[in-house]
Amino acid sequence: MILVSLGTHERPFYRLLKEIEKLLSEKKIEDVIIQSGYTTYKVKGAKCCDFIEFEKMQKLLKDCDFLITHGGVGSITDALNYGKTTIVVPRRKELNEHSDNHQLQITKEMEKTGMIIPVYDIKDLEYAIEKAKKLKIKKSERKESRIFEIIGKKLKEWGKI
Repeated sequence: MILVSLGTHERPFYRLLKEIEKLLSEKKIEDVIIQSGYTTYKVKGAKCCDFIEFEKMQKLLKDCDFLITHGGVGSITDALNYGKTTIVVPRRKELNEHSDNHQLQITKEMEKTGMIIPVYDIKDLEYAIEKAKKLKIKKSERKESRIFEIIGKKLKEWGKI
């Protein structure tokens, strides 16, 4: 099962959902559950939920083959803590998906660690999914502290904390 999480940001994230729907219609992926938040677009062929209770989301994370998510720190760290391969598609300011490009910055920093598969151009999602199907990361307790160390350092540099 592929879990897709758009988080809880109030701006829509149509770009990712439309690409998921395209891949489903082409039968390149199947068995998809989507947590869409405030994005009202419903993907044909997927189970769609606006919001999912924390405990249920944790169970879905444990049970999924891999996660496709926005560049939110919580979603990324939860997936990595469960040892899940994580594809990150950051929301972009210039596409009116977020108020700034902090998700893009976080994704670029996380990419350097090799802990995620980044997708900067939505056309590359299919390739990232193929890579995720072959890649298995191992759960590591030290990853969480390393992730927060990297993100904390960058947020300080950017003047966010």
